[in-house]
Amino acid sequence: MANAKLGRPSKEKNSMLRGLVSDLLWFGKVETTLAKAKAVRSKAEKILTLAINSYEDIVKVTKEVKDDKGIKVKKTVSNDGPKKLQARRAMMAYLMDRQEQRQPKESLSAFEARTQGINHPLLEKIFNLYAPKYAARIKEVGQGGGYTRIVKLGQRRGDSAEMAIVELI
Repeated sequence: MANAKLGRPSKEKNSMLRGLVSDLLWFGKVETTLAKAKAVRSKAEKILTLAINSYEDIVKVTKEVKDDKGIKVKKTVSNDGPKKLQARRAMMAYLMDRQEQRQPKESLSAFEARTQGINHPLLEKIFNLYAPKYAARIKEVGQGGGYTRIVKLGQRRGDSAEMAIVELI
């Protein structure tokens, strides 16, 4: 199914798959046709595997920073290692960026405090939430892959296309 044409030229197909994979990783679930669901599952599993294999590659660096009074202070900063940096750049090239939304009844100051310093919330979600969760599952079960599930919904009314939900397990 990875080579399915999905009735579109390659540029349109790739753009549609990028959007669906980004939505799947952001929301955790996407409803689409069965053929698209199989193509999305393939791409999403590859991205999650890339994140799982590289999320622990962190380098601690000590930097001298001037504080408010102009005094130099040593500060320890965590940077991405080369493996994680390469994975992050590959994901940024493929995924469409999703921005964090304000929650209902959330003040502007609370929203800004929650999202301060996060430039790419989708990548942070992948590396900080999904990668550790699935890595623990790999150690526990001893099986890699299988991070998504496809549930068939039946035929769509109108054109009888087979519908399915792709969700992260």
